[in-house]
Amino acid sequence: MLKKNLLVAALASSFALPAMAEDYTLTPNIGLVTDYLVRGISQTSGKPALQGGVDFAHTSGIYLGVWGSNISWITDFGATGSANLEVDTYGGFKNSFATDYSYDVGYIRYNYLGSYTPLAGTAKADTHELYGSLGYKWVSAKYSYSLGDFLTVPDAKGTSYLEVNASYTLEGNGVTLGAHYGKQTYKGATTDLLVAGGFDPSYADYKLSASKDFSGYVVGLAYSSTNAPKNGFYTTLAGKNLARATAVLSVLHSF
Repeated sequence: MLKKNLLVAALASSFALPAMAEDYTLTPNIGLVTDYLVRGISQTSGKPALQGGVDFAHTSGIYLGVWGSNISWITDFGATGSANLEVDTYGGFKNSFATDYSYDVGYIRYNYLGSYTPLAGTAKADTHELYGSLGYKWVSAKYSYSLGDFLTVPDAKGTSYLEVNASYTLEGNGVTLGAHYGKQTYKGATTDLLVAGGFDPSYADYKLSASKDFSGYVVGLAYSSTNAPKNGFYTTLAGKNLARATAVLSVLHSF
């Protein structure tokens, strides 16, 4: 009887595993961009970046992920040592409701790996945010809120980024058109000192894009610009303005 019960249990588990596997997806991805931009600011001083990650998504709406890219901006702004890799970890919950509405809430941490010493008066670049978004059909709005130091600016809790995005796929040719507007607003005592010194880090960014899927390879072209002043907070020690207007070509493949 014991052997029979063990056999039944083994058969039951063998049928349950495929069913469980149908409840989630695991999606690796890899990409190449001619310039890595975050909120309109170059992270690679206008040079290419190789990027990739993996996403876990459950049918309940829960998701987790990790993603990485090469960077150079930390040492471009004078930090000594090595800091050439960004690794982001994130998780949250997203779903839809009513008709054509969607929402997404979650947490993300931006980790900058390497052994480097920040400039005096600045903090390590590691940053973590809470975010929430609401979408209707092909338009969405998202709000991100910093929980502490923000990209080397110390005591910047409350720094936020509000963005509006639109994405629409044309019928017939499969081309997806995109439009974006974002507003980065820094908070905190350090920000007040930067503003008083003429280096206000707050700015707005804009982007227009087009992309198309070619047998699993998504090729995109985007034009991005900001209203950050030249020779301001986003100008490197070498005099390069990382907030300048630029065009970016990208190729992304998901497995």
